[in-house]
Parts: sequence; structure tokens; C-alpha cells
Amino acid sequence: MKTPASLLTLIDEGVIDEVVRPLKSGKEAAVYVVRAGGDVRCAKVYKDMGQRSFQKRVQYQEGRKSRGSREARAVSSGSRYGRRQQEQEWKNAEVDALYQLREAGVRVPEPFGFFHGVLLMELVTDAAGFTAPRLGEVELTPAQAREFHAVLVRDVVRMLCCGLIHGDLSAYNVLVGPDGPVVIDFPQVVSAAGNNAARTMLLRDVNNLTASLGRWAPELLETWYGEEMWALFEAGVLQPETELTGRFTFDERTVDLDSVRDAINDARELALIRQQGREEAQDED
Repeated sequence: MKTPASLLTLIDEGVIDEVVRPLKSGKEAAVYVVRAGGDVRCAKVYKDMGQRSFQKRVQYQEGRKSRGSREARAVSSGSRYGRRQQEQEWKNAEVDALYQLREAGVRVPEPFGFFHGVLLMELVTDAAGFTAPRLGEVELTPAQAREFHAVLVRDVVRMLCCGLIHGDLSAYNVLVGPDGPVVIDFPQVVSAAGNNAARTMLLRDVNNLTASLGRWAPELLETWYGEEMWALFEAGVLQPETELTGRFTFDERTVDLDSVRDAINDARELALIRQQGREEAQDED
């Protein structure tokens, strides 16, 4: 195992004691299991992304505030310094979101600091102490699916009350710990008030969860929690403990209801297809 230079720096500075093993690697970051004192934690090492990646991030970063006027001007100009600043803001977004959402009662990993481009945080485990599986990797009873759906919808509401939308929420960005689901991966977190695509991303997040959990509890597929919570948010009356019903009445005078249902059902079917594809790939491995 080749240890990233940033983790070696953390060892030299006494932030962590050792790197135990790699946990997972993706396009944006690699995650390692590390030991710090008597605790086993995980370290998320962000990868430096090329210029081509920024075009894909634009829709997520709309509405985010830069830390200073100079940085904001640099990002707008597209200069080399601006791209570096944008890269740093992309990393900081997850760190800031974890602290804010943890404080708001959302089930996310506990953060322990951000050092040299490395996010140190809680390692989510199952009841036996092994690395927690993703929600898309476990089999559920109908009762468990309904319970997990209720917990996750409540967490989405709490995020929205913080002015944030996950932006890429699915059964593969949720871990299943002993106490239920834990939401992970927030670098693309979206500003609910400042992003023109906020509503679309919120509905996609909720529909992805509903499609996945609806495999075990089909009645969930007839709910409209995303639409309901967004309407309450727009009206300024959504609260973290607002009781939702899952029912929503569309204004048929201004909305093509059939198109809305088709679009949402398409999103749910796509989520199921993607999940089945991942399962088949895992079986081949």
C-alpha cells in the first residue's frame, strides 16, 4: 500500500498514528482507515481534479459564497488561482456541511478536522465492528425499509432547514450503522436558496431514496415527500420537526400532472436500474 504524502504529513505532525488500510477510492477522493490515539477513524484524501471536472461542478457550486472578495473575483475570472480556489472551496464544502449538519441532528459521520487536504472523521461500522455496508448492499424487511425511509426523509428535511441539499443522495451514499442509516459524501452539497436547480436536485435525492427503499416497501413509491417538503420550504414554514404526510396536491391548472408523474417515475426506474447494475457487477466480481 502506497501511503499518500498528505497522510504521511499527518503522521509526522502527530494528528494520526498510522494508516491501517485503504477503504475505498473514487474519482474525487480516496478513503483510508487510520488510527489516532486509541481510536480508529477514516481519512478522506481529496484528489486534485483537472480543469475538465469544473464544468461538471458548476451546477452544484452555483449559489455558494466564496470566503473573500478576491477569491470570488478569481473564481469568476477562471484564472489558475481561481481554479485552485474553486478546488479548495469544493473540499471545504463537505467539511463545513458535516459540522453544520451534525449540529442540526442529521445522521452524518462525526468530523474531527481538516488537515492538508485530508478530512478526518468517524469510521461508521456495523454492530460487529466491521465497516458499515451501503444501503444499496443490504436486504431489508418492509418494516425496515419504511423505518429507514422515514429517518432519511427527516434528515433531508433537516438539511433543507439548514439551507442545504445533498445533491447526489442515493442508496450508495448512505451507510447502515447499528442505529440506522448514516448519510455520507457531501462535496457537491447544494445551496437551497441560491441554486436555480435546487428543487430539481432535492426531488432527485428523495426520488432516489424512494426508488431504492420502494423495492422492499412498494407503497413508498406512491408518496410525494420531496414535493411536499419543497412547497413548505418555499412558503417559509418548513421546520426540522414538521410532520410530513407524503401526500401532495399538484395544481393541474399550471402543471402537466401526467408529465410530472412520468418524470418522477422515470427517475425512480433509473435508480432501480442503476442499483441492479451495481448488484450484477458485484456478483461478477
